[in-house]
Amino acid sequence: MPENVWKSRTKQDLMIEVWEALDCESVGRAEIEAIETAIADRFGPGAVESPMKTARLLADEGAELRHPEIMELDVERRMSDTRAAEFRNLIKFVDFKQAETTFKNLENLRRKYLGNNDREGLRRLRAKAQQGRERAEMIGKNQSVKEEKREEKGEIAEWFRVWLETPEIFAGWLALRKRSADFQNRFVKKDE
Repeated sequence: MPENVWKSRTKQDLMIEVWEALDCESVGRAEIEAIETAIADRFGPGAVESPMKTARLLADEGAELRHPEIMELDVERRMSDTRAAEFRNLIKFVDFKQAETTFKNLENLRRKYLGNNDREGLRRLRAKAQQGRERAEMIGKNQSVKEEKREEKGEIAEWFRVWLETPEIFAGWLALRKRSADFQNRFVKKDE
């Protein structure tokens, strides 16, 4: 079905609209793939959800699922995602030391993807770093977290901002930042 027949404005609404247009008794591989095609056509390939997420949404709308087909499709997709292992546990920032390791890993992946001209890898890497920034900002604003940790997470959120804007100079910037009087006064313990 061509894209221009769809009236839905949101991804979830489009999933339901396509399912209803398919007029099928149950949902399996073919139906999920038809929905994915419509989503990719309208919103781009990055908007396509996992088969399990799509199936869950349709089940909530009353669809009868052909579970084995959907599970098989989901497993195939996960197995074909060559970047999954690279992104697993990539973003960690319990403390500054762990955050620095995270940024070294981000930079290593960035250089790898640049060298391979891998636009999708770069896009996903930036999205992952943006998630890290948002998580650090959220913790930094959470009043139930100790003030010292809130300040630390606010600082790390700033690191993410700089890396996202200018990853090429981040390592040099971080070295200068850690030597700055502001950083030393706020984060370096006097007894060390």
